[in-house]
Amino acid sequence: MPKQTETAAQPRLPGRKAQAARNDGLILDAARAVFLDDPTAPIAAVAERAGVGISALYRRYPSKEVLLRTLCHEGLRRFNVEADAALEDSDGWRGFVGFLERVVEADVHSLTVNLAGAFTPDESMLPDVVHSGEAVAELVRRAHASGRLRADFDAQDVGLLLEACAAVTMPDPVRTAELRQRVLALLIDGMTAEGDLPGPPPAVGEFAWRWEPSRLSAHSSQT
Repeated sequence: MPKQTETAAQPRLPGRKAQAARNDGLILDAARAVFLDDPTAPIAAVAERAGVGISALYRRYPSKEVLLRTLCHEGLRRFNVEADAALEDSDGWRGFVGFLERVVEADVHSLTVNLAGAFTPDESMLPDVVHSGEAVAELVRRAHASGRLRADFDAQDVGLLLEACAAVTMPDPVRTAELRQRVLALLIDGMTAEGDLPGPPPAVGEFAWRWEPSRLSAHSSQT
């Protein structure tokens, strides 16, 4: 019997499923661009940017809230992938710094900064939220154990650091990415410095208030 080719062993998705998968990727990419620019934009703007019909979008995402929730959940999953990869590094400091660089490059925290309060998180996100907290705590613990990270740096400070980088925006995306990495490098240098930081670190859950939908009533429209 002739040897089965790799293509035959791994059949392609049927036409409709392949198209649906392609559309889903286009929709999420478009949604990220549209809602980072204007969180109040209507869902029709996403369909237009993605080049898909509004009916195709609604079949996958029945409301703007569902689309926003999915978009942020995907960002959280990417964050966790990078955290888990960093935990594979035997060097605690190198793993921690590499994690920060990759997360800033992926721009995960722009979703947090811009879309918090625009939708109601549901229980499906909870395991990934818990995992992210545990992974970051372990990365910080290992960085402390390396002797490189300042003693008063707390795991909750990671969010502050990443949001500071996400706040840097320029009209040119390439320049934005360059400046964010520059800011991160400066912050990393500060993480190895001596002296006392002003004020206590953020408390666990201190930023949870911003996920309350009532904070941004303008986002309630599901058009």
